[in-house]
Amino acid sequence: MNFQRVPGSASVVHSDPNRMASIDHVQVASLMLREQQRFLNDRPKSKALFERAGKSLLAGVPMNWMRKWPGAFPPFVREALGAHFYDVDGHRYVDLCLGDTGAMTGHSPFATVKAVEEQMRRGITLMLPSEDSILVAEELQKRFGLPYWQFALTATDANRFSIRLARQITRRSKILVFNWCYHGTVDETFITLHPDGTARARRGNIGPPVDPAVTTKVIEFNDLPALEHALADGEVACVLAEPVMTNVGIVHPEPEFHAGMRKLTRKYGTLLILDETHTICAGPGGYTRAENLEPDILVFGKPIGGGVPGAAYGFTQNVASKISDGENLEDCDVGGIGGTLAGNALSLAAMRATLKSVLTKEAFERMIPMAERWTAGVQETISEFKVPWHVTRLGCRAEYLFCAKAPKNGTEAHDAMDFELERLLHLYCMNRGILLTPFHNMALMSPATSKDDIDHHSRVFREAVKELVG
Repeated sequence: MNFQRVPGSASVVHSDPNRMASIDHVQVASLMLREQQRFLNDRPKSKALFERAGKSLLAGVPMNWMRKWPGAFPPFVREALGAHFYDVDGHRYVDLCLGDTGAMTGHSPFATVKAVEEQMRRGITLMLPSEDSILVAEELQKRFGLPYWQFALTATDANRFSIRLARQITRRSKILVFNWCYHGTVDETFITLHPDGTARARRGNIGPPVDPAVTTKVIEFNDLPALEHALADGEVACVLAEPVMTNVGIVHPEPEFHAGMRKLTRKYGTLLILDETHTICAGPGGYTRAENLEPDILVFGKPIGGGVPGAAYGFTQNVASKISDGENLEDCDVGGIGGTLAGNALSLAAMRATLKSVLTKEAFERMIPMAERWTAGVQETISEFKVPWHVTRLGCRAEYLFCAKAPKNGTEAHDAMDFELERLLHLYCMNRGILLTPFHNMALMSPATSKDDIDHHSRVFREAVKELVG
């Protein structure tokens, strides 16, 4: 098997591009009808709950994006523990979605549950600090190398607050993001670069408060000349980036990209914000520590509290000093940063326990080999049936894309997507007890994920591809 090494403990593999099988979308549609019927027949209790939910929940779900699961309705969950969950119809699933990283710790890790139970008896939210806030900040210092930290409830909020601070410090109005990025529900980031070079609101952007081109510049990932051109006018307060793109499919940085981006942001007085919310999969200190990156601000959310809402954002000494210099005590509660429940005692207890006992170096030493095993299993099927697909990995995260070579930027990754084919493969897996994230073909490993879990996916994936090309 031909493995190409890339930074961040990741491996990229692809099949022989000279002999590729074709995918018949008539067959995709036919298999989808069969799998939809199987899904309906096997889940009468979920179906009944979904019909009941339609009378009180918009679209029958608590959040609109839950409609995106590939069945006629999402399975309703009865309970989850570790790497598995059961739906109300009694089906057991290997969970490779894990809350799209929010449950990367595994569901209900013992240490986190114990800390939360104990804290709930002592108080949930107080608008006052606890010792846990110091313990968490000290642990984050060790992991990421940034000296000062603040807390939020979501990575979206942490990104939003970081952008506001960057604008205040630099006195500049615009930010820069990479095409087809994802940083939660931050308004400025729902923008794409069109083939004619213009920046426009991203498809599906609901009620943007302003045209995002007013607030944001967008370029392709890995394009340093475009980055310099965009920063040269001195209008950009910050670059907001994942160190490795993830939500459009894993897109790795080219060897000199991060060094070049850091050099250019410093040259033009632009702050660099790295969003490690997904790329924490690279190791205990995320991709930042794995590759010794030097952000001005760093954001870490989702799994930090073991599933309990929480996020953190940290700063260099220089940024922290400028924040303090610009602070007005009288107005610090109405400046658009923070929230009544941000930094609450329950979230911080969960973060402390998760960082100390769950998302440890030893845990990653178990999780990353499981992702390597998943990648190898997928690659074996790609090679056997010669489908024009590609599989890649970042730490304990891996996924396949419907293109033969690794994408170099968001456009290449986005253009490789096939919505109907993706839905079929996800439903095929779901009907056989495997859950992948509904937004793309991502599999995530938890400390509880086992070889048997991975091998089950490898067998099911092979059966699906065999039916597609057979």
